[in-house]
Amino acid sequence: MRKEKEVEKETGPLFECKCCGHCCHGVATVSVTDEEQRNMAAFLGISLNQLRKDYLVIGTGSISMKIVDGHCIFYRADGLCHIHPVKPFHCKRWPLHPSILADEAAWKAIKADCPGFSPDITWEQAKMLVRKHANGS
Repeated sequence: MRKEKEVEKETGPLFECKCCGHCCHGVATVSVTDEEQRNMAAFLGISLNQLRKDYLVIGTGSISMKIVDGHCIFYRADGLCHIHPVKPFHCKRWPLHPSILADEAAWKAIKADCPGFSPDITWEQAKMLVRKHANGS
């Protein structure tokens, strides 16, 4: 298997975020852990209770970020995340989601939804990116 840098030399960047906000759009957001909530509250300079009241949805078995005007509450008009330095793990790894590894249909759906992927990227190359991202490389 060729290394990603060799692949990039041939195809250019395989993924480059376009800051379009499409991944922040929808009817639900990701769930956030207790640690992520504490980090978000500290970053915003507010109490954990205030964060939960103003920014989060407390559901059955999960806590997630609110949706405002069809986007995550932390989505900014410039396509960037208001809490970028402390955004939840699931946001950090998107669109390089582990479902890509086992399911080509999931890969195709994610690729169709995200303009950050090179138009020529293959499923094999996407899986390489997911594995690399998971290892923190």
